[in-house]
This record gives sequence, C-alpha cells and structure tokens, in this order.
Amino acid sequence: MSSKNEEFFKDKKILVTGGAGSIGSEILKNLLKFGAKTVRSIDINENGQFELKHELESTGNASFFIGDIRDRGRMLMAVEDIDIIFHAAALKQVPLCEYNPFEAVKTNVFGTQNLIEAALQAGVKKMVTISTDKAVNPVNVMGATKLLAERLTISANSYKGKKKTVFSCVRFGNVLDSNGSIIPLLKKQIKAGGPVTITDNGMTRFVMSIPKAIGLVLEATREAQGGDIFVLKMPIVRIKDLAEVMIEELAPKYGFKQDEIERKIIGRRYGEKLFEELMTSDECRNMEESEEMFKIHSMERLVQFRKKKPKKTKGIHTIQKTESC
Repeated sequence: MSSKNEEFFKDKKILVTGGAGSIGSEILKNLLKFGAKTVRSIDINENGQFELKHELESTGNASFFIGDIRDRGRMLMAVEDIDIIFHAAALKQVPLCEYNPFEAVKTNVFGTQNLIEAALQAGVKKMVTISTDKAVNPVNVMGATKLLAERLTISANSYKGKKKTVFSCVRFGNVLDSNGSIIPLLKKQIKAGGPVTITDNGMTRFVMSIPKAIGLVLEATREAQGGDIFVLKMPIVRIKDLAEVMIEELAPKYGFKQDEIERKIIGRRYGEKLFEELMTSDECRNMEESEEMFKIHSMERLVQFRKKKPKKTKGIHTIQKTESC
C-alpha cells in the first residue's frame, strides 16, 4: 500500500483542513513522507498549528495557515493551485454539538459547502470528506450535521457541471487515542484514582488506531471516482471491557490497585446511541466489499452495479444493527 501511495501522492499539491487535529496532522505527515510537492494545513487552532509547524519545521514543502472553513473567502485562497483536498475540519464532540447546534451547522454544514464551492472554482482534482459512523441514522446534532456534510459532498458530483472535480467521502468510527476520544479521558481518570465513568455496560463502539485509519483514508482517496462513500472495516469494542483493560494496565503504574479504582455507571448522555452503525440498510444494497473496506456506489454507477451479482460479503457482521446486511 505504501508504494502505491507514494506513487499517487508524489508531487501532488494538497490541502488538509483541520490539519492540527489528530487525523489531519497524521494525514499531513504521511503525505510529506510520500513526497507531496506542497502540503498545506489550515486550522482555526493557533496553538495546534504552532506546535505542528515546529514539529515539521525542517520540511520545507509544508505550510501552516490559520483559517476557518466557515469563511468562504479564506477557503478560496487556501485551495488555490491545489490538486487534492482532505476535509477533516469539523465539530465532533456530541455533547458540545447538542448544546451548540447553530455552531455545529455553521462548521459541519456551511463550512463543507464553502469548501466544495472553493474546490469547484479552483479546479481541484479530488476532495475527500472525512466522516463518521454517527452520520448513519443520526440521533444527535453532530451526526445529523455530518450526514449533511456527506450528502453535500456526494451531491457535488451532480451539480458540478463540466468541472472535473471528484468528490467522495470516507466514514469511520472512534479513532483510538485521538483528541477528544475516550482513551485520554480514561487515562486521566485512572491517574486520579477514579472514578472511571462508564455510560452503559452494554455500550459498544467501532474503533481503529490512527495509523490504520490514515492508511485506509489514503487508499480510499486513490480509488475515489466520485460520489462514492468508503466505509472502513473496524472491530467492535465494548466500552466497559476497554475500561477494564486500561485499569488493569495503568492502575499499578499510577500507584493504585485495580480494585481501588471505582467504576461508576453514569448513564447515557443525551444524543448517544447504545450501538453505532456503519451504513444504512439502503446503502447495504448498493455496496461492494474489499478486504479492508466497503464501497457504497454513487447513483451514477448504481445501475451498472446492480446488473452484476455481487459476491456474498465476508465480515458483514461488522455492520452492527443493520438488518438488511
């Protein structure tokens, strides 16, 4: 996969929105390894950009811009002379989006539209929007706004006219040890001696490591043809089991015995699902499977796809709570 990535991204000019975040910064670092001609990181997080710049200051072809995807004019400048856009900027915290829904719409919906319009105006070759499993049958503001971001991205292929830009999405679940994920929170709670808070003993989530997520995002970008959604295959983890493993591993390091760490059930927060899903039942009928991901076909290729007899999917059990799969 690395050799193919190197061949594809070498000498490309690339913009990463949300470049100071966990996903954005790792995309950026990988692109630099693959010999991208220009990699621009744009983020509203000044401190994050400052730290990333110092980490990569020896790399002459990386540049770091302060800007907000809500600002269409800033996006028009940022995408100038760019080949590929990775759109990772978003408001992603479920509780914060619940209590600040207007802000979530401004960033996740209007921000995505700004970037799409800028990409079309600048003649960008590809734009890939990073999405989440919470966009599937959403029950919270964050999921609903990310669903709209997906729909805007995919629909851009229909209203772009004669422009050649390819718009696609990549959808995955919780990225372990990323900013705002559960692992840093559990570490902090264990270090303090507890309590370790668990919302529900039965709650599960799709999870993957940052390197795995980035590798598959880059692979999906190579394969993107426009209007497709790539759904990364991920294992399912019960949050209670994850907490117990971390207590077993970390409690002695912080000077505690395992049974000294209180486990506290606090109940599901508003807008949280007990189980997440990877795709809707309708999407299941329009997808094909590879070894590491599912590909949901665009409407334009759907007729051709349905003429084929798709192979029975392996590993389809990973699509939790989607009966038609």
